[in-house]
Amino acid sequence: MDEEYDVIVLGTGLKECILSGLLSVDGLKVLHMDRNDYYGGESTSLNLTQLWKRFRGSGTPPEQLGSSRDYNVDMIPKFMMANGALVRVLIHTDVTKYLNFKAVDGSFVYNKGKIHKVPATDVEALKSPLMGLFEKRRARKFFIYVQDYEENDPKSHEGLDLNKVTARDVIS
Repeated sequence: MDEEYDVIVLGTGLKECILSGLLSVDGLKVLHMDRNDYYGGESTSLNLTQLWKRFRGSGTPPEQLGSSRDYNVDMIPKFMMANGALVRVLIHTDVTKYLNFKAVDGSFVYNKGKIHKVPATDVEALKSPLMGLFEKRRARKFFIYVQDYEENDPKSHEGLDLNKVTARDVIS
């Protein structure tokens, strides 16, 4: 590499990618490098082969687990608000050409040796082993509130102004 760069960015985590994008949009010549054979740093998403290598060290995953490309496991789950400041920065830096946005099908957690689905409905909340009886009741009440909420129908607000109350007020 005989070329000269204005900036060298080491690592491909989200912060490094945003920094690299902002600097290149400003006209600087940026070399962006990572020691891993995948992008994303600690917040990467790994396929089955990469996941196996990271946590088992050697060997290959069993064939009965299916194709490696069918897996996309986030080391740190990432959620972005559709109209948030982060989305505006990503659009400004043209990073969105390299991203795929999709709706979340479900979230899962590992707890006490098992993988559990994080409840997303009132029915799932009642069946979930992740919560105690009182938490299940509050979660069910919250999901029903959200499901029935209509912005233009004050009756569905149950006396709450969502611009003024805290999340604790909504779920209590």
